[in-house]
Amino acid sequence: MKAVEARPYAWPYDGKLDVAKTALIIIDMQIDFCGKGGYVEQMGYDLSLTARPIEPIKRLLARVRQIEGFTVIHTREGHKPDLSDLPANKRWRSAQIGAEIGSAGPAGRILVRGEPGWQIIDELAPIAGEPIIDKPGKGSFYATDLDLILKNRGITHLILTGITTDVCVHTTMREANDRGYECLILEDCTGATDEGNHLAALKMVTMQGGVFGSVGHSDDLLAALDGR
Repeated sequence: MKAVEARPYAWPYDGKLDVAKTALIIIDMQIDFCGKGGYVEQMGYDLSLTARPIEPIKRLLARVRQIEGFTVIHTREGHKPDLSDLPANKRWRSAQIGAEIGSAGPAGRILVRGEPGWQIIDELAPIAGEPIIDKPGKGSFYATDLDLILKNRGITHLILTGITTDVCVHTTMREANDRGYECLILEDCTGATDEGNHLAALKMVTMQGGVFGSVGHSDDLLAALDGR
């Protein structure tokens, strides 16, 4: 399968896109981050910025689900109901902006596992066979079994989507890069609470010849998957 047009280099670096060794990771597309009444809205940010990636991810997800052997993994950020895995400083910071983690909100207790806001939005709901990684932090590798799942499946290449570009997606990309995974982040399938942060996060990836991987667009990925 042909490489994906991307910057600063066509992805993957060796020009060989092997779907059996590639995983699409959809990060934190939860009501708390892109839905009404969730954490992001409670903090007062523009919900349209984090909801913007929904349709591009939905289109890409529908396509890769048609490809036999293509791995799709979802992540959710959230804490145990007793908040025993919530650092005190993280809780304090969330309280300062008016959306204390664990407190009651329109979508249930904010960022607490099992609550309505913690759920992945219906448009991108996982289907049978797609692993869900529940994480207490920003990175998808921290305190999870993501690395084990990827290695057991022989995955070496990651396509990163979701929210937010500058926080959870970027942290995951950095973690993956340090572990030797070849990463592609999709600019239209990611979003942040601030457009400037979104663009800056993407620019960081392109520095030093692709310090964390490469930046692409879902149109070009779909073209490569379809052999165009």
